[in-house]
Amino acid sequence: MSTVLIVDDEEIVRFALSEKIKEHGFSVMTACGGREAVAICRRENINAVLLDLKMPEMDGIQTLKELKKHNGDVPVIIVTAHGDIPTAVQAIKLGAYDFIEKPPQISKLLVTLTRAIEKAELETRVKNLDTTLETSFEWLMGRSSAMKGVIDQIKQVSRSDFSIILQGETGTGKSFLANAIHNLSGRSRKEFVKVDISVIPENLVESELFGHEKGAFTSADKKKKGYFEAARQGTLFIDELENMSLYMQTKLLSAVEDRKIYLLGNTNPVDINVRFIAASNKDLKKLVAKNEFRKDLFYRLSEFIITLPPLRERVEDIPLLASKFLIEAAAEMNKQIKEFDTSMSCLVEYEWPGNIRELKNVIRRAVLMSEDGVVRQKDIRFLLREGEDLKENTTLFPLKEAVTAIETKAIKEALHLNGGNRSKAAALLQIDYKTLLSRIKDYNIK
Repeated sequence: MSTVLIVDDEEIVRFALSEKIKEHGFSVMTACGGREAVAICRRENINAVLLDLKMPEMDGIQTLKELKKHNGDVPVIIVTAHGDIPTAVQAIKLGAYDFIEKPPQISKLLVTLTRAIEKAELETRVKNLDTTLETSFEWLMGRSSAMKGVIDQIKQVSRSDFSIILQGETGTGKSFLANAIHNLSGRSRKEFVKVDISVIPENLVESELFGHEKGAFTSADKKKKGYFEAARQGTLFIDELENMSLYMQTKLLSAVEDRKIYLLGNTNPVDINVRFIAASNKDLKKLVAKNEFRKDLFYRLSEFIITLPPLRERVEDIPLLASKFLIEAAAEMNKQIKEFDTSMSCLVEYEWPGNIRELKNVIRRAVLMSEDGVVRQKDIRFLLREGEDLKENTTLFPLKEAVTAIETKAIKEALHLNGGNRSKAAALLQIDYKTLLSRIKDYNIK
């Protein structure tokens, strides 16, 4: 039940309004002046205030200012005589919800009260949701100033229908972010469809995106729905956008602008209603400048751009993310992992070329290696050295020798860490036991 505070210096007015409002399911409190009203609002949960303008000692304008200082969200409805309407307008500018002339029409008053309370409750829910979202995103993505900026952008754009470009290095979380934006949007109950351009053969991209009719080309033995139709009324997320050919960029531009597509082998247009989110691990503006990406498509898709910073530029997020991945990996493997053995200096000092994805993988493997509920730095350092070895040896030639050198060192380290136990070493290296035995024989590892 909503509680309404009636503030008026005339007892008969307070009584009459109270009785009428109570009849319609409201709880009522009254105050004979501004100071009493402010005191009541400080100790009680008031959902709306009916405030008279003309009162001795502390008038309605002064009372309104004090009420808004204490609780800016409570809706205040001014009850005023006809001659005080200019003052009531001033009150609106100071934050009052609305004003009603004396004597008030009860039906109008009840409608205004109901709408004011509903609006206030909705705004409170939105604020609480925003707070929850911010806390959730901080846990999922980090609390650094850089990530807080990204979270603010997500909150701004999610509920709109803007087309978005997500930019950032591989492993920074673009796919996760695209899905999160969809889930926060008005399209959340519809499909979220992801298409990774880099994994589709170039000659099949058009068919995969737009679909085709039976017989449209040699192997088209039946009609196929494309990603655009699959995402109808939902979100179409195009990953690795920079890998799209200029020809397909032209086709995509036409679909985005016209909101129509044509299946291969059919000249009849199909209306589409999708939200577009695209991702790239390159700076598309630079590709536009080099004529490697269509300028018009870039501007059409970039109604909003979010750039995800690499992990090395927000090292303060690493401890939080590492702890999160530790909890997730322990639950996944049904292990009672309690903690890291010492400080996370080795995690913070590493550059993380693979960003969040690499960090998650390293923590998962470290949890796999743990047998006593503690993730040890020596295990993490071994896993990080593997990554450094891969980076350092990428210029070795011939390639076979480079691979042999890296695998030999990794196998020796895994065997050493596990006291020569080959089963555990195979699990650490994420290869099967027979493959490990084969490598040991091939590389003559003692």
